[in-house]
Amino acid sequence: MITIIGAGPIGLACGIACKQRTIPFRIIDKGCLVNSVFHYPTNMTFFSTSDRLEIGGVPFISHGVKPTRREALEYYRRVAESFDMPLHLYEEVRDISGEDGNFVISTDKDTYQSDKVVIASGFYDHPHRMNVPGEDLPKVKHYYDEPHPYAMMKVLVVGAGNSAVDVALESYRCGSDVTMVVREPAINENVKYWVKPDIENRIREGAVKAWFNSEVIKIREKEVVIRTPEGLKTIENDFVMAMTGYEPDFRLLRRMGIAFHSDEQVPVYVENTQESNIPGIYLAGVVCGGLNTSKWFIENARVHAERIAEDIASAREVTLQSG
Repeated sequence: MITIIGAGPIGLACGIACKQRTIPFRIIDKGCLVNSVFHYPTNMTFFSTSDRLEIGGVPFISHGVKPTRREALEYYRRVAESFDMPLHLYEEVRDISGEDGNFVISTDKDTYQSDKVVIASGFYDHPHRMNVPGEDLPKVKHYYDEPHPYAMMKVLVVGAGNSAVDVALESYRCGSDVTMVVREPAINENVKYWVKPDIENRIREGAVKAWFNSEVIKIREKEVVIRTPEGLKTIENDFVMAMTGYEPDFRLLRRMGIAFHSDEQVPVYVENTQESNIPGIYLAGVVCGGLNTSKWFIENARVHAERIAEDIASAREVTLQSG
């Protein structure tokens, strides 16, 4: 039995690859099916075309060239149903012990034996914190759903990537007074090409205010203090949208004994098999990039599933022959 931790698109792809090789498996996730996609902004449109998000050979047909969050949720539900995925949702993995061929998976609901373990837990559940006073105030949001709750309010958006730009533009068009705080000297070059000119024009005309080469240093109930090239500035504020990115659950990986070999906290694994430094434990998807969460996406990480399933199948065949 193989245990796959994470029911996101790559976790599902790993399950499909196992099923195609008649390898028994289970998938455990502490949230819902494709939990990360579910928590994307309500009106989000993917950067990729639908065909690049396909898994298991199931066609993904969207109304537009680039699918929406709602279409993606429907697609991955259909994939899970088509392959009759053995899902354990809303079940959090607390500990993994044992060794190759005899791992013990402890969750908040049960305990399971597993021959191999695949970690495809993604990163979206763990926001990258600013670590400033006041970050735990209720007004600070690390996740964004839709702009309406922030209409007519003073909103500070932290960051300059796709998420930050989407939040700034949607909130501005919903009637928010929007200010952006950006560490870098400009909007990120990787922002969606059809959105980047929009935010730059709004900043240029003053509809969205922006402080570049700046950072938040303190958050209070009704204001925010930022450090800018012109010195400290205090800004009236109702909500802080901290679109500062997310990171994998490094605590779980370290408890398991996974090694890291760079400042970016990239875990150690063999590229052609995805097996970590611990025999029998495999890594798949965005978790392989450590803090560089923009390295792996659905479209370029699907290959991880095939590598893992092939290696497990080969090991099972050797075991059967030797037995």
